[in-house]
Amino acid sequence: MTVNDKEERTHNDSWVYTDIVKDHFFNPRNILANVENYVADGVGVVGSPACGDMMQVWIKVDPETKRICEFKWRTFGCASAIASTSVLSEMVTENGGLFVGEAYSIKVKDILARLGGLPSHKMHCSVLGDKALRAAIEDYLQKIK
Repeated sequence: MTVNDKEERTHNDSWVYTDIVKDHFFNPRNILANVENYVADGVGVVGSPACGDMMQVWIKVDPETKRICEFKWRTFGCASAIASTSVLSEMVTENGGLFVGEAYSIKVKDILARLGGLPSHKMHCSVLGDKALRAAIEDYLQKIK
């Protein structure tokens, strides 16, 4: 058991995360494996390696429908940061993808609701996803001007 594992357990030795959080942490979706060959329509980066949490998001937008058809990511952080980014990637791309404006309006509370909540001391980890997504959308919008 690592130090982080110990930090994430309560005194009664049960995980403080929901099953949804655990699933997305142990089985993250839409991680970008090969950054060098991936061509994105928009890229967003938030956080800092110095503080321990950093996130990069890549999006592809269908030029005809203006729906986000791909959301790839890499996160350096804790289980909460990884799970919240993974679930956000599904939220943005499911059912044909969200329109750019819909995706831009995703809030932390939307991500938390989808995860079934996070421990209060881990809320700060979930705010990276929506910020990185907005940065990627802003990058995309600058490119199509």
